[in-house]
Amino acid sequence: MNVANFPEKIKDYLIPKPEGKLVFRCLNCQSVYNTEKLFYTCPKCGEVLLIYDENFSRLKKIPSALWRDIFDYRKMLNINSLKGIYRYYEFIGSALPLDSIIYLGEGHTPAIEANSYMQNLSGMRFFFKNDGQNPSASFKDRGMASAFSYINFLIKKGKFKNILAICASTGDTSAAAALYASYIGDVVKSAVLLPYKKVTPQQLLQPLGSGAKVFEIPGLFDDCMKIVENLSKNYNVALLNSKNAWRILGQESYAYEIAQEFEYNLKDKVILIPIGNAGNITAIMNGFIKFYEARIIDNLPKIIGVQSEHADPVYRYYSEADPAKRKFIPLKAKASVAQAAMIGNPVSMPRVIHLETLYNKLAGKQKVFFVQTTEQEIIDWQLIANQNGHIACTHGGETLAGLVKAKKEKIVNETETAIIDSTAHALKFSNFTDKYFQNNFEKEFEITPKPELCNAPIFVKPDNDKLIPSDTKELSENQFEQFVNKISDKIAANLKLEKNVRN
Repeated sequence: MNVANFPEKIKDYLIPKPEGKLVFRCLNCQSVYNTEKLFYTCPKCGEVLLIYDENFSRLKKIPSALWRDIFDYRKMLNINSLKGIYRYYEFIGSALPLDSIIYLGEGHTPAIEANSYMQNLSGMRFFFKNDGQNPSASFKDRGMASAFSYINFLIKKGKFKNILAICASTGDTSAAAALYASYIGDVVKSAVLLPYKKVTPQQLLQPLGSGAKVFEIPGLFDDCMKIVENLSKNYNVALLNSKNAWRILGQESYAYEIAQEFEYNLKDKVILIPIGNAGNITAIMNGFIKFYEARIIDNLPKIIGVQSEHADPVYRYYSEADPAKRKFIPLKAKASVAQAAMIGNPVSMPRVIHLETLYNKLAGKQKVFFVQTTEQEIIDWQLIANQNGHIACTHGGETLAGLVKAKKEKIVNETETAIIDSTAHALKFSNFTDKYFQNNFEKEFEITPKPELCNAPIFVKPDNDKLIPSDTKELSENQFEQFVNKISDKIAANLKLEKNVRN
């Protein structure tokens, strides 16, 4: 739609200009750094960083109703740089020129309401937000669109002639990083470190297919992360894990989309998020805080972080009711079907602590909670969801299991509406579905398949082998008719079909 056809009051706002003043700020010592350098931790104290807009106050001067109109009308623009997460440009990348923005179709994933059976089963109304419908089939594309737009900006500005983008991954991060790096071209190369035999075959093939250098490392994700941190400290590389504050900035778009999708009314809304490296829950809290401070939303929704008992350091930290007594203790994660959340030492934990405190303070009461689920609950709920019209990954199963647990613990109730994060496409984790159906999970997963959830193909053939067609044997017309009739009869018997009654 042409801008000339929009209402006069928003024409000047629809195509934004770089007016933000973005800086890195240390959460520990509060030191501030220019964002035109590649920083991942504070050079002074080593703590993680967040990106702040020192000109944020200008956004508060725009009336909330006008902000809503700006975002709603931007949906009709045919400008690539404003189609994805940068529809919310002023809150995400307000210092980047629009021609630096990378858009591959990420963002604005659908929120699909569960059917009546699922809502009755869970005890409340809920939606799956299907982030598996991003370009590389996971929510990581949100952060990568932001991080690579920033890298593209630095390259265009002449800060770098070429750059190596590197990350540790449990699968999804590597797929997203490799995809976006390949789009920019020869000036950006990508390398990923994966824990050996700890990612699904589908997730391994994605970065390989995008041309990344893939290194498999003995150990777990946390071990790969230490190597990547060492490389970023000693070599000129761009670290693309959620330690990268630009990743967090892009993932805030998830919160903005929910606000817009629910007409900016977040009263009695509950957001459930699986916790891996804790970048996503960090981003979502920060996103809602920004919208709340700009008065675009009137209420901060409840946020519930969910962890499997096989990788639950954040849940354990918040299990201590007294904040003064809390102590974060990293742990060694065990095997989990929620593979991307199999992290025992999340790098964004300091951000979680900082933003959880701020979020609850702004809300005037506790609005951030944490629950723990079992591996059995995770995959059972994933299968139930998929057998009821969803494409939930195992992490979607984790958040649905978390919703059921939160209702049982009276953190939520049936008067509220939940939005559940399904972080990736179900096909990425189809090997776990196969293990469930075949009953061949390794012992450490602690999963016992339930017969009512299992499914398997049924091989049907005629009793007479002479009626079986093959590549080397063509049936006669009469034989093929017998083949069709006999197979049809067997299928009809299995399905208990009734014969047509013809006059």
